[in-house]
Amino acid sequence: MSPESEPTDAAAVRRRQARENAEYHHAVAARAAEAEARRTAPMVAAFAEAMRSAGVEPTRLRALPYSGGGSLRTDIVGWYVRRDQRAAVGTDGRWYVLVAAPSLRGRLLGVHVEPSDAPLQVGAGGRDGDSVALDVLLRLRLEAGPDFPA
Repeated sequence: MSPESEPTDAAAVRRRQARENAEYHHAVAARAAEAEARRTAPMVAAFAEAMRSAGVEPTRLRALPYSGGGSLRTDIVGWYVRRDQRAAVGTDGRWYVLVAAPSLRGRLLGVHVEPSDAPLQVGAGGRDGDSVALDVLLRLRLEAGPDFPA
């Protein structure tokens, strides 16, 4: 911006500063998320390979609706990693959060769940005792083998 086009009223200056601050913080959060994804993606892929090597059979995964009961079919095959079945690793070595919007169409035809970046701390911000480090969670799940509750 040239000095002539700089806003002169205080409200416009505050809006511009707030926008710049928000853009800065958004960029910092995006870089942090990318760095976390670079750290977790190899762990998740290694887990899928270890499960295959251990001979643990994958299963067709189901998603839980945001509200209401039951579950929804998905097109994903893999292994649940949480007992509440809200997170899993697919045979493709990707992380899936198995929660979907409830709908009649989803009940009848199933839902498509996109893979997401695995967090370093699974369940962070949830109830007490729900949070666990990703590497610990994957190790415990691998050790449980086929005896993991389905």
